Amino acid sequence: MALTAGIVGLPNVGKSTLFNAITQAGAESANYPFCTIDPNVGIVEVPDHRLTKLTELVQPKKTVPTTFEFTDIAGIVKGASKGEGLGNKFLANIREVDAICQVVRCFEDENITHVSGKVDPLDDIEVINLELILADLESVEKRIGRVAKLAKQKDKEAAAELEVLEMLKNAFEAEKSARTVDFTEEQLKIAKGLHLLTIKPVLYVANVGEDDVADPSSNEYVQKVKEFAAKDKAEVIVICAKIESEIAELDGEEKAMFLEELGIEESGLDQLIRAAYHLLGLATYFTAGVQEVRAWTFRKGMKAPQCAGIIHSDFERGFIRAETVSYDDLLAAGNMVAAKEAGKVRLEGKEYVVKDGDIIHFRFNV
Repeated sequence: MALTAGIVGLPNVGKSTLFNAITQAGAESANYPFCTIDPNVGIVEVPDHRLTKLTELVQPKKTVPTTFEFTDIAGIVKGASKGEGLGNKFLANIREVDAICQVVRCFEDENITHVSGKVDPLDDIEVINLELILADLESVEKRIGRVAKLAKQKDKEAAAELEVLEMLKNAFEAEKSARTVDFTEEQLKIAKGLHLLTIKPVLYVANVGEDDVADPSSNEYVQKVKEFAAKDKAEVIVICAKIESEIAELDGEEKAMFLEELGIEESGLDQLIRAAYHLLGLATYFTAGVQEVRAWTFRKGMKAPQCAGIIHSDFERGFIRAETVSYDDLLAAGNMVAAKEAGKVRLEGKEYVVKDGDIIHFRFNV
């Protein structure tokens, strides 16, 4: 599943520091705007405790986690929709990603310059969102000119699209994103077909200082971001990019001890990766045998043959059935033999909708 989340933000909010921590890919991080010019792409493992448990149960020769892709996109400034700064490059890059992780500065540090001269997360969000809205407004206005002519000729599809375009235009002129428009199911399909920037799912990443990690609720900036996100139909997670870059250099045991000292259960990176993964409607199924225990990414709602095709096209083409057991049932049984004896292993056909956590053995014939 080649889906990617783009990490965006104003210059010097900590997005490249965060990207470096996520991927350890070494994107240049410096205290001046536009140090990330070409988008950096990093592949990360999706943290999943179930894979560890399955490995303990099956004891395979190897274990393979599923992965997710992040793209670090150049910093943006006001006027990007008109080509200011690296605006054209920014907008082109953001069109290529499937979800947006917007890093917002929620910490004070006189040694790190803020492009606006002051720390104001809502103003930062507004700068980026407004540029995306203006770019979408321009696209919609151009489209209205073409579709209106067809609608006048009693074209039903054009009339339906024109209604959606007018709703979007009204929202954009009120400086609201496409995500906030209350569409019917059919209208939403039309809106998604327009490939708008502001319809992409968004995760706001509140980047706090080291002192706020254990209790982010005490940070007034974080509270403001959460209030805004609720209205924008977006999600929020809180991280400290500086600490995450330190955690990324530690091994498993050292990492656990460091997190315990900080008073947090899991790293912000693990939260971010998982949140971005779910933001795109992704889930995980597993294959488990003595040769390999492996996690596979699929879109929620996919049926068994489609999921089989993720492994190999022959699996989908020659699909017969899927021998399936849920993770919880297998864990409770202790092993596959016991799960079968308990009647927990099911034979599912072509119409079966795969669930997150399913352990599947596909039967096929080509």
